[in-house]
Amino acid sequence: MWLTRVTQGLVWLLSLLPYSWIRRLAIPLGLIAWYCAGGRRRITLINLRLCFPEWSEQQRILVAKAHFITFMASILSIGMQWYASRQRLQDSVRLVDLHHWDAVRDQPVILLAPHFLGLDVIGIRLSAEFPLMALFGRHKNPRINDLIFNQRTRFSGGFLYTRQHALRQVIKDLKAPRAFYYLPDLDFGSKESVFLPFFGIPTATTPALSRLAKLTGAKVVPCIPRERADKEGYEACFYPAWENFPSEDPIADSQRMNDFIEARIREIPEQYLWSHKRFKTRPPGEPSFYGKDSQ
Repeated sequence: MWLTRVTQGLVWLLSLLPYSWIRRLAIPLGLIAWYCAGGRRRITLINLRLCFPEWSEQQRILVAKAHFITFMASILSIGMQWYASRQRLQDSVRLVDLHHWDAVRDQPVILLAPHFLGLDVIGIRLSAEFPLMALFGRHKNPRINDLIFNQRTRFSGGFLYTRQHALRQVIKDLKAPRAFYYLPDLDFGSKESVFLPFFGIPTATTPALSRLAKLTGAKVVPCIPRERADKEGYEACFYPAWENFPSEDPIADSQRMNDFIEARIREIPEQYLWSHKRFKTRPPGEPSFYGKDSQ
């Protein structure tokens, strides 16, 4: 219990810092993590070698280090996510091209939000103004689980559902309508996935986006988190609702999703979650890319 309270106190103290200070603090801490977190460093470099074979190793290392710094900034900004006022969140997280969402706001909407850093703070920022729902992975520690859940839903517009009981409620709420903040690019194993190219690599890809859009009639509006160029916070970049989606081919729809995410990664490669084992599940007969770290 005491450790949870100490952690909560530290997070609250971080909430008092401007994001520009957090970003400066993230530079030395991110570089320390780069040298100390050998397993995550190895996974990050493996992913970058797979996705950017045309780069030199030095270029991959530079991007990986920048990733660790940006990742550390996103961790340190948890205080802002949990305790900052509504006004401060609105000032720190800009909404770019919101008119793309406004154009379909009266319909069910799936906000396609891949795993770029800043994902959580943008979700909380959006829930401060708009009816929004998302899925929630339970933490093993019940106290930490309750803390995370309560802080992420502290604004009336935010709703979280566990993955185990989510689908029925998501479908119901999409028809309300309430937007679904959907994170599609995780490896859920071979049972729930098909293998589709992602950076030219057969990658376990769930076709859930196409199926959910077809089931609910929802429009898909991409929402890409980015760290602001001025290093004063984040921005949520909205894109036009996808036309002719879903099609009659959920596999083609899922490939369209992969291609879109890949294109956005190439724009800001250091801000994608490379320390995640995105290519963990392999087609039958293929060896693991991560070796002993594949579990």
